[in-house]
Amino acid sequence: MERADVVVIGGGPAGSSLAAGLRGSGLRVVILDRARFPRDKMCAGWVTPPVFECLGIEPEEYGQGRVLQPIHGFRVGVLGGRQSATSSEDVVSYGIRRCEFDTALLERSGAEVREGEPLRSLERTPLGLRVNGAIEASLVVGAGGHFCPIARRLMLGPKSEEPLIAAQEVEFRLDPAQARACPVAPETPHIAFLRDLKGYGWVFRKGDYLNVGLGRQDRANLSGHLADFLAELRREGRLPPDLPDGFRGHAYLLYDQAPRRLFDEGLALVGDAAGLAYPRSGEGIRPAVESGLLLARVLRDAPGDKLGAPEMLAAYERALLGRLGPRQHRPGVTDRLPGPLVRFLAARLLGHPRVARDVVVRRWFLHAGVPALGGGGEVPALAETPSGH
Repeated sequence: MERADVVVIGGGPAGSSLAAGLRGSGLRVVILDRARFPRDKMCAGWVTPPVFECLGIEPEEYGQGRVLQPIHGFRVGVLGGRQSATSSEDVVSYGIRRCEFDTALLERSGAEVREGEPLRSLERTPLGLRVNGAIEASLVVGAGGHFCPIARRLMLGPKSEEPLIAAQEVEFRLDPAQARACPVAPETPHIAFLRDLKGYGWVFRKGDYLNVGLGRQDRANLSGHLADFLAELRREGRLPPDLPDGFRGHAYLLYDQAPRRLFDEGLALVGDAAGLAYPRSGEGIRPAVESGLLLARVLRDAPGDKLGAPEMLAAYERALLGRLGPRQHRPGVTDRLPGPLVRFLAARLLGHPRVARDVVVRRWFLHAGVPALGGGGEVPALAETPSGH
């Protein structure tokens, strides 16, 4: 029987950040993932500078042989309504491709990575937990996204009652004709909120790639809302000809609405498995990375026989709540207003230059003023990935 200190289920940004944070701790970390990397991952794919900072990665270093699109602003508005473009001399975010980003973080994690190996079984033993009948571990961490099998064990209610965000999107490489015909400025992604403010669509060009999608709190008629958004983009001339039909879906939970516990004895959740996406923007990468690093800090200080102990994992929960705030849904003004009034205010306000810049972009999407999480630890340099990988 094999022995590991920590087994991580899922090799995305949360799991690889946890492993990177444990480098040099003397703990043996094994990551299992059902996929083989690089693998496709549906995600609009922009990350703010604090993500690179807390991981100790220089963006220029990461961009060697990988897509790294500097973003200087956003075009913001309501579907069919007024729009406003924000701009900054500084880079406020970066466009990445998840197939490259996740692979790069996994390669530098320092963990023993077992690709193509899903979680098949998990049982408690006198020594802790037994994974797939072959690995004894003190702690098993769920980092496998919204549908992570560890997360299912820590739900507080039926899965059908989870208030998930459903999204559909497509990312594809523009051929030369499409690239010439695509008017989307790479440094300025386009965001269009739905009239009831229950979601938004986006179109984002990163180098030779275009990502188009829409996410919504209410899953009803998601395809209809997407069709309306695409029709509006075509009327505005923002889409290249021959847009692919291969839209794919994914789901996630917002931090203030996720009915999942963060830990149980010998078990913990990080990233989308824990439901940590920011409530307004739906961004999941930064809270995923930070949750992995915060858990690593707690584990580095834990005695060897306390890695999976509830009192240690409670310290992780306190750290995460301290970072992200209380985990409770607080209805906003729009939740208390009649639908027609919400639509009227949205159309008038979200496209206003000052609201777009200070509220939507700086507060909701960039979390400006929230400093990067410090103490990412020493990690090896990124390996160069060939272009187009």
